[in-house]
Amino acid sequence: MIRKVQAKDAEAIAAIYNHYIAQTTITFETHPVSAQEMEQRILSISSEYPYWVYEEKGEVIGYCYVHRWKEKEAYRYTAETTIYIKPVYTGKGTGERLMQHLIASCKAEGLHTLIACITYPNEPSIHLHEKLGFRPVS
Repeated sequence: MIRKVQAKDAEAIAAIYNHYIAQTTITFETHPVSAQEMEQRILSISSEYPYWVYEEKGEVIGYCYVHRWKEKEAYRYTAETTIYIKPVYTGKGTGERLMQHLIASCKAEGLHTLIACITYPNEPSIHLHEKLGFRPVS
């Protein structure tokens, strides 16, 4: 089930995110994020932008959101996407369902352009975004 994020999701989201911090270079972070820090991030982002979690049998297995792309007013209809899925659930359609939901909610909120800044190598994310209509820009 896809639902809006809640502050109580911070611990589960931090655990998912911290896996990617420890095991990959895709987050640009170098130290784990505490549940308290994640809760602050959740509250800040979700107060302005769509932020969704994918829950299965009471367990948060993935999340996605958009956030401000740039500060200048001309970018007010543009946002950057973020998505993370528990590794055991990748490749099973969870990310695609989450992103489709995110894209639809962004359209409903008047956002016109979504940008995904994907660190290379990350073929699964590149494939997902291209499947959803994103295209590479150099």
